[in-house]
Amino acid sequence: MNVLLFPNLNKNNALKCAYAAIDVLISNNITVFVDSEYKDNFNQYNVTFGKFENLINDCDIIVTIGGDGTILKCVKKTLGYNKPILGINSGRLGFMASVEADEINLLNKLKDSDYHIEERMMLSVCHISKNKKIYYEALNDLVIARPYSKISDFKILADDELISNTRSDGLVFSTPTGSTAYSLSAGGPIIEPIMECIEFTPICSHSLFSRTILFSCDKTISVLLSDSEKSDIYFSIDGTESIPFNYGDVIKITKSQKKVRLIDLKNGTFFDSINKKLMQSIKGAD
Repeated sequence: MNVLLFPNLNKNNALKCAYAAIDVLISNNITVFVDSEYKDNFNQYNVTFGKFENLINDCDIIVTIGGDGTILKCVKKTLGYNKPILGINSGRLGFMASVEADEINLLNKLKDSDYHIEERMMLSVCHISKNKKIYYEALNDLVIARPYSKISDFKILADDELISNTRSDGLVFSTPTGSTAYSLSAGGPIIEPIMECIEFTPICSHSLFSRTILFSCDKTISVLLSDSEKSDIYFSIDGTESIPFNYGDVIKITKSQKKVRLIDLKNGTFFDSINKKLMQSIKGAD
């Protein structure tokens, strides 16, 4: 078995976790691949260095070390390769990661394929602007907003049927995987990540009755701007760069044909994470 390591060494504990992971993997006769850019960090180990693109082709599993943001970056770089991803959380929350920093020995399960793979739905986002279409893929969410929390007017349609004229600081459209990210902070519900639906949550809506809406994954959701004078509006895919969204543009959101395959070594990681990382402040630390 070949495992490609994808570390985020900007995380304080990531390098220590990476060393521990390599020790466990090598002890199980698993070949470890590492991008050549990290050669100075891992030169003391018997690992295989190379160009990232070549290593993806030859690996069986990708192991990320960092937080959920690291997994999102990994997904963006490896989406077309359909490789299963195992996340080791060296950050804070880490809902997509299957292994915590103190659980590195769980990697022993890899040699016997003693794990479960979850397929996670993604969103396909099409930005239509002046007869030009640009497509994006989102594992977590699409966020549309103005800087400095300025209110804006949006029109939301589902299959060309008007759903809402919304005044708010912005909009979040998320997958079930992304329901524990920005959408949760904006008041949206937690959704089991293996479900398939499109979640719409307004950000600080100027209404007493504005709530999250869950759409069928078969719907095509369209977003337009209702005010031609407001041009400083942007959208972001999975927290990456801000892209201008101008009056007259349309953003269409559908279920993507692509999926992300995440490895779960504990069979129930998501609900365990919810209990420990979100409920603990309510119940009190044990």
